[in-house]
Amino acid sequence: MKAFSALYRRLDETNKTSRKREALVDYFRAAPPESAAWAVFILTGRKIKRALPTSLLRAWARERAGLPEWLFEESYQAVGDLAETVALLLPPAANERAWRLPEFMAERVLALSTAGESERRALVEATWNELSAPERFLFNKLLTGGLRVGVSEKLVIQALAEVAGVPAEVIAHRVTGDWQPTGAFYHALIARETSDALSGRPYPFYLASQLERPESTPVFGPDWSAEWKWDGIRAQLIRRENRTTLWSRGEEMVTPAFPELEAAAEALPNGCVLDGEVLVWNNGPLPFGALQRRLGRKNPGKTLLRDAPVILMAYDLLEYLGADIREQPLAVRRERLRAVLSAVASDRLLLSPALPAESFAAVAALRAKAAAHGAEGVMLKRVRSPYRVGRVRGDWWKWKVDPMTVDAVLLYAQRGHGRRAGLYTDYSFGIWKNGELVPFAKAYSGLTDAEIREVDAFIRTHTVEAFGPVRTVEPRLVFELGFEGIRRSTRHKSGLAVRFPRILRRRTDKRPEEADTLERVLALLPEAGSDPEAGR
Repeated sequence: MKAFSALYRRLDETNKTSRKREALVDYFRAAPPESAAWAVFILTGRKIKRALPTSLLRAWARERAGLPEWLFEESYQAVGDLAETVALLLPPAANERAWRLPEFMAERVLALSTAGESERRALVEATWNELSAPERFLFNKLLTGGLRVGVSEKLVIQALAEVAGVPAEVIAHRVTGDWQPTGAFYHALIARETSDALSGRPYPFYLASQLERPESTPVFGPDWSAEWKWDGIRAQLIRRENRTTLWSRGEEMVTPAFPELEAAAEALPNGCVLDGEVLVWNNGPLPFGALQRRLGRKNPGKTLLRDAPVILMAYDLLEYLGADIREQPLAVRRERLRAVLSAVASDRLLLSPALPAESFAAVAALRAKAAAHGAEGVMLKRVRSPYRVGRVRGDWWKWKVDPMTVDAVLLYAQRGHGRRAGLYTDYSFGIWKNGELVPFAKAYSGLTDAEIREVDAFIRTHTVEAFGPVRTVEPRLVFELGFEGIRRSTRHKSGLAVRFPRILRRRTDKRPEEADTLERVLALLPEAGSDPEAGR
């Protein structure tokens, strides 16, 4: 535990990738296999079930520190990170213990999920009393699910590849899918023998880069193909050993949520892996809100299966008859995919249509029609490209349609966290409804540091009232917000919910009364998908 907390501290103290990688390499070379396996599990973002709500953690820490609630909350607002606040306020440990990471995870972190509330409190307080300040901070991070230290999975993989002396692509494949953090797993992870049994494990996903300046980028012509950028969930459909598994890009096995795809995959040949997009489809794709109804459902009922039927829109073939074909050109993989899907002839497994990409003008015209096809833009792919690992620039690009926009008024603000703990950076915006500003969306990104400081100064001098950490501000600042989708929602006062909202710019040229109305925003709703129930 001390070694892992020391690694966390080294990672947190630098912004340089080379130093982070050096710290990771040093740790993995020295750590016992069981501890190294847990470090990989944690640092690659694997989910650890949250054992208790943060409200309990705050209450227990406040009582242990002997502080009134207002002082604890003020301290939290000043620090900006709950785990760090708790670590700083607790009295020093009276009975430090040298924990090994595997035992600590099993007996202190995972054990909390099966304990009753009184047992959990006793366990948490005993643990606080056994750890040094850095270890206590790490423990709190694990409890709150906020263990982020600026290390990507790619960087962890690179460090492991250096330690193991095997290609990073091999390590990436081995950490994809379901696995348990054991010593045996870690030995297999860094093994030099690379003929791994694939079983139900997916391949690492190849991710497209955003096309920022399409008019000046040479991605058009006979060496390129185009297709729609679908708005679903990215997935790999795997058929091996007469068994089907479906994996999301987030490396979750989601087969039970989509039984119709599992059934359709039975017609695929063994040793076959399709890459594509899961979409709700009813004579065309329905909005993402319709797909959200299916997510997380392990046993969808007959009504849901009928009302929100899904397909896999396949656009790549990664494995064929048990052979990994990712290094073959895209054109070859697509042709084999076409043959496979033609032989299956399933209305659940469709081929994403290829579109012409002869020129910038042709692709721009396609992009302008994306919404009419239920897509959020176009994809551009080099026809001779292999299927790579991660976001490698050069061969795959996405050119999304311009976001929907709304001019809204700043209504509420809250302090940020981490390096933004001392500034008001979390904003709530409103639009006009019957002459009243009603909350419409929250946004946290899009402003420069200088703009954030300017808005922060306004908030501090124009606060109307405060409710705990939230300040109500004078409705005087107008911002242009961008978002990817919009749907009706009974959970929001405006009656609407938007997808991926962010700040595009501050509208210094507009007065609050010139912000958008609900009537204008309602006009942005898709004709056939204004709420998740549409299209039945």
